[in-house]
Amino acid sequence: MVAMEQTLSDPRRRRLGILAVIAALLVVWAIFALWQQSEQFASQYKPFPLFPDLPHQAQTVARIHIAAKGGSFDIANKPGKGWVIATRNDMPASFEQVNKTVVGIAGLEAIEPRTARAGWLHYLSLDAPPKGDGIQFTLYDNKGQQLASVITGGTQDIGDQGGANGLFVRKADSTQSWLAKSTFEPKSDIQEWYDKDLVNIDRGRIAGADVMPQGSATYSVKRDKPKDTEFKLVNLPPGRQLSYPGVTDAVATAATGLTFDDSKAAKDIDFSKATRVVIHTFDGLNVTIQVAKQGDDYWAAVSADAAPGKAAAAKEAQDINAKTSGRAYKLPAYKGQQLMTTLENLLKPLHPAKPAAETPNLGSDDNSDQ
Repeated sequence: MVAMEQTLSDPRRRRLGILAVIAALLVVWAIFALWQQSEQFASQYKPFPLFPDLPHQAQTVARIHIAAKGGSFDIANKPGKGWVIATRNDMPASFEQVNKTVVGIAGLEAIEPRTARAGWLHYLSLDAPPKGDGIQFTLYDNKGQQLASVITGGTQDIGDQGGANGLFVRKADSTQSWLAKSTFEPKSDIQEWYDKDLVNIDRGRIAGADVMPQGSATYSVKRDKPKDTEFKLVNLPPGRQLSYPGVTDAVATAATGLTFDDSKAAKDIDFSKATRVVIHTFDGLNVTIQVAKQGDDYWAAVSADAAPGKAAAAKEAQDINAKTSGRAYKLPAYKGQQLMTTLENLLKPLHPAKPAAETPNLGSDDNSDQ
């Protein structure tokens, strides 16, 4: 009480007290104003689907056109082939990537507006390709009718506990941009759309392999029964030993989970001096892989056939050939090295011959005349 009286009686303290009260009121007012503004903003801009009809049309999507700074390409669903990369001679496309993209675009939810000024779109990486940094996805049905076209740009963390990201987007025919809740990552690199599962033969099916390296001895590895754990080298050279147990497995099982990094027309690769590996299964399937090295890269051509009377294997061979015919595939380096394993690579090195022992000097003693 005394302190308050002293404050009120002192003009300087009184002015400071009044200023403190005013400052506190201003802070309270600012907080209230921000809260009120956020409430008005939230009520004005409630999240909404960017393409409300697309979730019901997703099953009718038959073509996706992807355009970016690095180029453009089309993914199409063709009868009898499924999803293919139309601009790569209908090589198989990844259904997983197709599904993620269509479902992802259908699920885009605009949560906050951003700039509508065309000159500011580049700040969000939303300038249209090919000059701008945006990635444009356009979806069509099988009649060529456009279902949706969106340009995607940069990202922003929105703190979503479900794992969704904030993605800057705009409809291709509008400059109004949005921060959208997104569950997919836009992919504009054509290699990310490849169906990279080239051949995948379960190890339990594999009976053996014949290997014909260019400029080196031909050899074969095999096992008699599926339950045998190791593949034996047929006709082990006399006096030689395998470098370690299981060394033959890599080449025998090369068609288990065979994937690739890139692809081009087979005519663009010279396979005239390629290593040739033929993998045989117990149920009659034969898969031939030719491997040629160009620079540091390993390129493969793949084909298949079946033993007579093996209908299931013949159908499998037909499916493999439909997928791989006319194509060359850039393999991961380790897989290319496995397939080009030579016979000498499987064996312990020969020990060099020991030099002959020096013959002792048995000549006459120089002092014998003395």
